Amino acid sequence: MILTSTSFSHQQAIPSRCAFGRVDPETHVALSDNLNPQLRWSDAPEGTRSFVLICHDPDVPGVGDDVNQEGKTIPADLERVDFFHWVLADINPERDVIDEGEFSNGVTACGKPGPNSLDGSRHGLNNYTDWFKGDPDMGGDYFGYDGPCPPWNDSIVHHYHFTLFALDIERAPIDGIFDGPALLEAIREHVLDQVQLTGTYSLNPDVPA
Repeated sequence: MILTSTSFSHQQAIPSRCAFGRVDPETHVALSDNLNPQLRWSDAPEGTRSFVLICHDPDVPGVGDDVNQEGKTIPADLERVDFFHWVLADINPERDVIDEGEFSNGVTACGKPGPNSLDGSRHGLNNYTDWFKGDPDMGGDYFGYDGPCPPWNDSIVHHYHFTLFALDIERAPIDGIFDGPALLEAIREHVLDQVQLTGTYSLNPDVPA
């Protein structure tokens, strides 16, 4: 399969309009346009009956003590963990493009609704659900796409892997509310092919993406 985007090129910077947060010279970070990027794919294998799309960042600090703290920098050798930004199942096999801003246009406090989404697809929870847990203004279930917002004091560039899976089933074998790891486990035996497109992002002016 082939996966491309007019929003960004492979291994190049994701534009701030497709991010959850953008650089602010006074406060370090401000909310951004949070548009999902445009994605187009082709050459799906014969027998494809649906697609799954996952976006995750494997560069998130495993320990958050120094995250976004004045006078501190997150070291490059700190343990890193996955943060899921987009979990989308049951994409129609006739679809071959997602337009920029089609699934996300702006930041929604407390999260966008789900799991039901466009054209019979279903959204899983992204990890902003965990990040904002307990926040009275932002806490809630975050379904769908919410873009990059890495720590503004991180010493490394973050990588955002958009992975498209072609499945041999019409509906992912998972019900109710689900997240990225649960969906990946559910589809493991049904993947015909997969392809990945990677973008980068940083909110640290000293670490350009």
